[in-house]
Amino acid sequence: MYGVGRKTAPKVRDGKVQSKNCRAVTPHYLNSVQPVLVFDRQKPGAGYRHLVHQAELRQFVTALPEWDVLQCGLDAVVQAEGDADCLGWHRTGVVAVTAWNRGFSLTGCDRSFIADHEGLLQKLRVPCSGSGMTWVLEFNQATARAFQLVHVLVHELGHHHDRMTTRARRRPCRGEGFAEAYALRHEAEVLDLYWQMFPGDY
Repeated sequence: MYGVGRKTAPKVRDGKVQSKNCRAVTPHYLNSVQPVLVFDRQKPGAGYRHLVHQAELRQFVTALPEWDVLQCGLDAVVQAEGDADCLGWHRTGVVAVTAWNRGFSLTGCDRSFIADHEGLLQKLRVPCSGSGMTWVLEFNQATARAFQLVHVLVHELGHHHDRMTTRARRRPCRGEGFAEAYALRHEAEVLDLYWQMFPGDY
């Protein structure tokens, strides 16, 4: 078999030697503004699972209260890889909910976490047990999905809203308190939306 000579020297254009390899950063929602809102679904990881289909997430997000305001500056909504220490996260222009553990229960919760979310946990009838600093929340698939969409997702959108309502729009300056208050302020309306979309979870 005859060898084929390959061109190894780059071209010269306008007196400048062109780069042989493309070194441009591939556009991605984590490094560049997106022309349209992206819904991404990452692999959940071992021991985790996503609780909602991508089409359902899209329908739910775009029906949220104040969506016409929230979508400003938002590049992506992500179903991210599971993380034992994180239920959701926010980066510039991106909000994410992480995959839920396959056992559904949240273990090792402290009393303050339960106190902060007591109202929604009672509405969802999530049993909790424990004492001191170690508590267990006995979610099932339906209640975990409801908690993730009604609270975690809206909390992360609260961080995004925080950033977009600052003068520079560079970072969410008002922190966790602002995001938590945002989620609580819209909780009743978002929970009604959830029941309408997932009536079988009653």
